[in-house]
Amino acid sequence: MRLAVLGAGAVGPAAAVLAVSRGHSVALWSPRGGGTHGIGATLRVEGVIAGTARVDVAVDVSRALWQAEAVLVSVPPHALGPVLRRVAPMLHEGVPVLLAPSHSLAPLLLDRLLASLGRAAPIGAMATPPLLAAREAGDLVRITALREGVEIAAVPAAAATGLAQLAADLFGVPFRPLPDAVGAALANHDAVLQAALAIANATRIEGAEPWDIHERLTPAVCRLAERLDAERLHLAHALGHAVTPLPTALARAHGVEEAPLFRMAAAMAAQGAAPGPLGLDATHLAESVTYGLALWLRLAEARGLAMPLTAAAVAVLEALWGSALSGDDLLEGLDLAQLPTLMRDGHPR
Repeated sequence: MRLAVLGAGAVGPAAAVLAVSRGHSVALWSPRGGGTHGIGATLRVEGVIAGTARVDVAVDVSRALWQAEAVLVSVPPHALGPVLRRVAPMLHEGVPVLLAPSHSLAPLLLDRLLASLGRAAPIGAMATPPLLAAREAGDLVRITALREGVEIAAVPAAAATGLAQLAADLFGVPFRPLPDAVGAALANHDAVLQAALAIANATRIEGAEPWDIHERLTPAVCRLAERLDAERLHLAHALGHAVTPLPTALARAHGVEEAPLFRMAAAMAAQGAAPGPLGLDATHLAESVTYGLALWLRLAEARGLAMPLTAAAVAVLEALWGSALSGDDLLEGLDLAQLPTLMRDGHPR
């Protein structure tokens, strides 16, 4: 199968390596061009997979999409909307698109863009990427772990099982279909952890003081994260979803024994450094607040549910960062009142 990978940070090239290792061919494209700098005809890979992988570096997106039988989009959350708007006119009828990971309700944005062009394609929303990776150099990628399982939803919802099978064939890890795209948005357990850490370490972040995420998971920070997570789980239950609690998700992701969160922190810290963000750059909080907590508040409001601690966390972070963090461009043109129908069927053609 020929896969087009749109995004050349860490996850995109690492996913390309996985796909090549399973016999697929890959074209790799960087939205800004810099991501593919230093990559020739091959990628070097270290970690759980070692060796080289042949890829075709595309100078423009149309070449990346040429003859593609599937498309993987893996870009930062603040770049996802612009990238989807840029590539939608070039996507081919019926070719599956996988968002790794999906942010907010991005699959519905892409579906609306395609509907406006009179086209349709199944869109997969991964709750997390299928791997953990870091970009070591221009053509060197380190894959530190493969996920034990990834949750995936789809628009239209009925396509989830087929897209789960497709993703498993491409990347070789198990995928579990979710009922709808809201489930994928609620499965973002990292959002509560990032928000709690940002509140507790705001002065370190502001002063660009090096700090380690796992070392700063103190009992107090863990209590805040657990209470934020309880509100996420309550919302998910009210919307008919069973999502993975934060400690269980971290145990699976890091291969440590599940325990009270603050006890797990020491085991995760022993696995190596996990540097925290430096500087009050709002993009650091985009995934956790803009496309995480703030989205959940919108969903809760539409349902008539209160999430007082989540609302307070968003307000405190906006005050600390001195900027609005709730503007979600991925919800453009979306009528939340029509959400159940849109998730099930997509936008009308």
